[in-house]
Amino acid sequence: MKTIPQLFEESVEKYGNNVMMLEKKADRYQSSTYKEIHQLVRRFAAGLISIGIKKGDRIGLIAEGGNDWVIAELGILYTGAINVPLSVKIEELPELEFRLAHSGCKMVIVSGLQATKVCTIKNNLADLEKIIMLDQQESSDEDVLSYHDILTRGEQYLDSHAEEFEKTWKSIQGNDPANICYTSGTTADPKGIILSHNNYTANVQQACDHLLIPSSYCSLLILPWDHSFAHTAGVYLLMNRGASMASVQVGKTPMETLRNIPGNIKETRPSFLLSVPSLAKSFRKNIEKGIREKGERVEKLFQKALSLAYDYNGVGWDRGKGSKIWKKPLYVLYDALIFSKIRKNFGGRLEFFVGGGALLDIELQKFFYAIGIPMYQGYGLTEAAPIISANTPLKHKMGSSGAVLPRLELKICDDQGKELPIGQQGEIVIRGENVMLGYWKNEKAAREVLRDGWLYTGDIGYLDNDGFLFVLGREKSLLIGHDGEKYSPEGIEEMIVAHSVYIDQMMLYNNQSPYSTALLVLNRDAILGWLSRNNLSSHTEEGQDAVLKLIEREIGTFRQGGQYGGMFPERWLPSAIGILGEGFTEQNRFLNSTMKMVRGRIAEFYRNRIDFLYTAEGKEICNHQNRTIIRRMAE
Repeated sequence: MKTIPQLFEESVEKYGNNVMMLEKKADRYQSSTYKEIHQLVRRFAAGLISIGIKKGDRIGLIAEGGNDWVIAELGILYTGAINVPLSVKIEELPELEFRLAHSGCKMVIVSGLQATKVCTIKNNLADLEKIIMLDQQESSDEDVLSYHDILTRGEQYLDSHAEEFEKTWKSIQGNDPANICYTSGTTADPKGIILSHNNYTANVQQACDHLLIPSSYCSLLILPWDHSFAHTAGVYLLMNRGASMASVQVGKTPMETLRNIPGNIKETRPSFLLSVPSLAKSFRKNIEKGIREKGERVEKLFQKALSLAYDYNGVGWDRGKGSKIWKKPLYVLYDALIFSKIRKNFGGRLEFFVGGGALLDIELQKFFYAIGIPMYQGYGLTEAAPIISANTPLKHKMGSSGAVLPRLELKICDDQGKELPIGQQGEIVIRGENVMLGYWKNEKAAREVLRDGWLYTGDIGYLDNDGFLFVLGREKSLLIGHDGEKYSPEGIEEMIVAHSVYIDQMMLYNNQSPYSTALLVLNRDAILGWLSRNNLSSHTEEGQDAVLKLIEREIGTFRQGGQYGGMFPERWLPSAIGILGEGFTEQNRFLNSTMKMVRGRIAEFYRNRIDFLYTAEGKEICNHQNRTIIRRMAE
């Protein structure tokens, strides 16, 4: 069993002169080789040892992705301590305080943008001894040290204790904890997932054997680096292959950082990108906006090209096969005229995306496949370090989450834990070296999901005859009819939102009721534009009812006789709709840090609205509550 320091040492030995990291702090990206980062990691680790860090100590890391993030994490791991990576998106101080206190962090490494959060709560953290600032800041607090202080101390320590330092990192075992990763906070008491060194190195090797990543590749890591998907599939996968990782230029605010992404993509010219559905949707909207701005003629040509590409590509494995082969010359022409120009906005070298973090609907997959940058969906969860399955360029089927990784066992089980045959839906259950050690200070929760060496994921899915895994959604989010029948809502929600420019977000609800309901967040600009084109106003009852009937028709396209009829069992489509005035966001805690809906919290907050939808008045879409929300759109 290999440790993360061993993995890194081997990569430095093989790829020492390769560019490991690209970072932009001023006007251009600066590169650092594996050897250069290696020296900084060892100095940082030695510095931590010199101030009292020992094996098993916990150290929090709250920072934006970049060189210092990797140096800090590797430095922690070289000491035998445990890194507790925390999301920079955590704004609620009690949530941050819980994680730091629960894990018993002895120190916290923090960036300048995140420092205020930690300094505000530090007096409540009994175990916290030191705060290490990654960015230079003046402080008279003796408990605050700078990143450069640690490097200087580390250099001095290595001068006199080099042999002791070597013994320290070499004494770490594969089963020693490397990280405590906290769940996204969908409950008041998030769980700390303990992942060992071997969990990570095993999963990295599984992924490398599943997906070819040459050392010449570069990826701009857009997702937060503490995100389990970006952590393994980004940082450690690239590190293992001697490839390069680039970070997004950090702005003065999170929004400024977000705005830097398009330019950073062009500058770093990545070979592949890691994505999640929310990011994929944003990319698609920007592409379509750019096409519309070029005029009606270009937009019509684009739609024709898309339609032909969808047919030519099929579901992936059948691309260009059979009679489709005759469409290749026209596809090549469309690609030269339109799609190749779109790809230039992604640096011109982008070969594919890898999608994870949540379900990615097949419509989005088809779109990116059509423009020549396939988005290969994968599946995983942090408890599995996290990759379980993935589509790859050599083996893919759109709509699926790909084939299961090598040296990982997967079965589908019923409610009693009995294995089900191919094609039948049930809970996804896995076993492999990548499965977590347990939950920090929560053995009861660990026993519920770890049974006889198997991890019960809580996700519902099935395997098809070709060995592709289809993930349908979380067991806890299932719609449950009055007769006890269950159905996962995510696919329906994603598809309706993807096909409607008027609907931004949707949450289906059914808890043993006669029919399903939906809470909808509408696209304000699209609705007001539609009203204007039809000479209507949201301030009149006529205009309000017209909008509500429009939304009803959008949903109706998925019913029998509609354009998309038959895609889903009709009983799970909403019979009553509640229009919301506020979107689901991280700020109102209706989305977690991985941009998934926190269904329980939404249902609890909107309990009165949901109850109203099960009345005769509420079932009629043109009710007073929905009219009120539409009226306020123009205010």
